[in-house]
Amino acid sequence: MAASVPTWSSALLTTTSSSSISSSSSSSKLSNLSSLQYQPYLPTLTYRRFTSKPRTRTLPIVAAKKQTFSSLDDLLEKAEKPVLVDFYATWCGPCQFMGPILNEVSVSMGDSIQVVKIDTEKYPEIANKYSIEALPTFILFKDGKPCDRFEGAMTANQLIQRIEGTLAG
Repeated sequence: MAASVPTWSSALLTTTSSSSISSSSSSSKLSNLSSLQYQPYLPTLTYRRFTSKPRTRTLPIVAAKKQTFSSLDDLLEKAEKPVLVDFYATWCGPCQFMGPILNEVSVSMGDSIQVVKIDTEKYPEIANKYSIEALPTFILFKDGKPCDRFEGAMTANQLIQRIEGTLAG
């Protein structure tokens, strides 16, 4: 059984082989037959290098006042000012994000509020008492009683507005 070759492919083979046999002009003939041809004016890609320095903001360093208390209830009863309790966990990304923001809120609000952080992994009984289901959860206490509760990460300005609105109303 003989294989049949289409006429267009044999003509192509003949053309290619005859042009490769030619002498000095063979390279120019091959370049004309080639599907990839060099174009002297290729479009150039332009790019922009961003060399500006990243924006940073400087926050004052606040030394956290680590307190030991027998219970959260005792702390809330003895508190002379409103207490913002942050229920967090060390593995929680949004909780870690809120750390510097809470420092900023503490500095901005001065002595008008006390900020307390409670690790829900270390103190699950306190988290259960206040039905903490999402992290971070913030509960604002005034006169020992919860007066506002909010969940999730937010900016310092949003947090300050929420606290001031609750305390004013």
